[in-house]
Amino acid sequence: MWSWLFNSGRQARCPNKLVVHAKRISGLEEAMRIRRERELQTTTKFRKRPPLRRGRVSPRLPVPDHIPKPPYVSSTSLPDLSPEYQIHDSESIAKMRAACELAARVLDAAGKLVRPSVTTNEIDKAVHQMIIEAGAYPSPLGYGGFPKSVCTSVNECMCHGIPDSRQLEDGDIINIDVTVYLNGYHGDTSKTFLCGNVSDRLKRLVKVTEECLEKGIAVCKDGASFKKIGKRISEHAEKYGFGVVERFVGHGVGKVFHSEPIIYHNRNENPGCMVEGQTFTIEPILTMGSIECITWPDNWTTLTADGSPAAQFEHSILITRTGAEILTIC
Repeated sequence: MWSWLFNSGRQARCPNKLVVHAKRISGLEEAMRIRRERELQTTTKFRKRPPLRRGRVSPRLPVPDHIPKPPYVSSTSLPDLSPEYQIHDSESIAKMRAACELAARVLDAAGKLVRPSVTTNEIDKAVHQMIIEAGAYPSPLGYGGFPKSVCTSVNECMCHGIPDSRQLEDGDIINIDVTVYLNGYHGDTSKTFLCGNVSDRLKRLVKVTEECLEKGIAVCKDGASFKKIGKRISEHAEKYGFGVVERFVGHGVGKVFHSEPIIYHNRNENPGCMVEGQTFTIEPILTMGSIECITWPDNWTTLTADGSPAAQFEHSILITRTGAEILTIC
């Protein structure tokens, strides 16, 4: 967790470490932006399911007093994006690895719960319990008034879905977005899971979204420009006719939940380069139709404007001299 909301006004796993080394990208000409033509044809690309409806949201779960809590918990206001990049020494890198490893283990366990008839509220309870048993705090809980310990985004929900009493159905897809706060550091990760018998079209959307994340990470290393991430993700998504959501972006992560740099997943010309020891998230959202969105009155749950399916994957990464270390693995 989670996708930072970006508008023009700016408001809005374990012992094994995987290192992805950056590769030189071939000098292809900048492709033309794929626009509304794809969206106009979207009705032929996916089968409409009944629209997502909000279920009953149960009260927030308690956290034991002895567990340290992030500073934003005492306020219902949405914190500002911190302007400082989060660059770590060896001690803080070790703490980041621990937080990210825990987040990855919790996400893996939560994914095993995905099946028809399970409610997203049940997933939230299980995630909450796993996190506090590890002596950590579930970062989403109380962030800007968010009422739950995890985000669960089903089908056309792009991100920030609030767990409720709705049962998962055969053929659904669900993104589970886990962030933990352990020893003063946030570890942030998400994955889209398949529920039961999922159509080939949805499987392709999920697979390509994960590939986009991998390709975005593969261009990262000390000195690389941030804009390479969005270019690489867009190139891969467009090969399959999928849209890349522009409104939600990755972000710096560490002692602070959300900070600079803003990581755009679409093509952009924003300046800035990566620095060794820096940590941030990459978390592309791909859609089968429109990249525009609507947000429910709860001010969190965000759906595709046309009801088309969306998928998302996310890792927290550490920039190294020669590539990027994925921290949220187990």
